[in-house]
Amino acid sequence: MADIQGSYDDLFAALAVSLDEGDVGGSVAVFVDGEPVVDVWGGFADAGRTVPWQRDTLVNVWSVTKTMTALCALVLADRGELDMDAPVARYWPEFAAAGKERVLVRHVLSHTAGLPDWVWPVAELYDWTAATTRLAAQAPLWEPGSAAGYHSLTQGFLVGEVVRRITGRTPGAFFADEIAGPLGADFHIGLSAEHDHRVAPAVPPPSLGEDYTAGAAASDAGSDPSTAPASPGSPDTSGAPDSRDSRSTVDRSTVPDETPAPTALRVRDGNSAAWRRAQIPAASGFGNARSVALVQSVPACGGAVGGVRLLSRAGCERAWQEQFSGQDRRLGMPVSWGLGYGRFGGTYGWGGWGGSTVMIEPESRMTVAYVTNQMREPAADTRGMEMMMAAHDGLRGLRA
Repeated sequence: MADIQGSYDDLFAALAVSLDEGDVGGSVAVFVDGEPVVDVWGGFADAGRTVPWQRDTLVNVWSVTKTMTALCALVLADRGELDMDAPVARYWPEFAAAGKERVLVRHVLSHTAGLPDWVWPVAELYDWTAATTRLAAQAPLWEPGSAAGYHSLTQGFLVGEVVRRITGRTPGAFFADEIAGPLGADFHIGLSAEHDHRVAPAVPPPSLGEDYTAGAAASDAGSDPSTAPASPGSPDTSGAPDSRDSRSTVDRSTVPDETPAPTALRVRDGNSAAWRRAQIPAASGFGNARSVALVQSVPACGGAVGGVRLLSRAGCERAWQEQFSGQDRRLGMPVSWGLGYGRFGGTYGWGGWGGSTVMIEPESRMTVAYVTNQMREPAADTRGMEMMMAAHDGLRGLRA
């Protein structure tokens, strides 16, 4: 049995025990009213199961990073420095090229901008100027705002460059200075070498190696939400970018013939030093469950946690406003998008490739975060939903 460490109320015992299901390692945190009710970790930080998972172990949370980048934009909007209804080109003039003058800021946050695919070499993800120049020159695949297609890797650069143009700081620096720093959250977009010894590398699903690839992003959403409970936290947000080949999830009838297929991302890419150092604000965030839950408790609790106010209540509500509802062309399933968050009834959040998940329930002022180094095949991964369900059951017992 895995050595489970940390603190949790007895009513949440099932949440801690759930770490002992054969996974290599992970951590779970549940915050209520901005305070930790559950903070547990267990297992190992390496595939060989020789390095115990520690309280401060960090892991790549993949597309959970999108919620952190979205929060940067929401903070700027709340300060009056960013207009969600403005064209992206107001802040990034070069972006107007190739018919993108009608792409609005809210389109890039809601995956409706028409730029869903990264089709260039993985190495260019590590070069901010190269990546943003590529996207500035690209033509949209559909009329902006008319359809949604999950922007698995591109969303972070699109939102992040707007943040950089407004503030003069990279999104990683802005996040560190304005969000993680004031909260005391151990979460990083662009990880410095001094933290490498704390990183738990991603472990591919059993029987698969580090060439296991991500495609368009269906595993970010996991199972079809129509088959999951409406509340809390449906669907199982179990992935991101995606562990299946992109051709199996992209509706090719909506893509011009000359459009290249999205670049496949391998586990070994995500485990590289280049990936850790780079700022890929849609997918390269490193943290633990405690830091993820702490940061995302801000919108869960009306904009303030521990005496630190980052958003107004109106700013939090802005995040939940529906921007699109319907079939997502990349996920291949119905999705409701807010501003940077998936909407699942009264619960909001998203998940990362391999299983990491964050879910926010403003009505209960609760945030649940689960992070892991153990990947699973998307179709068989229900861990994120199970964590949310256990936390919800525990909260009901705690308040009974």
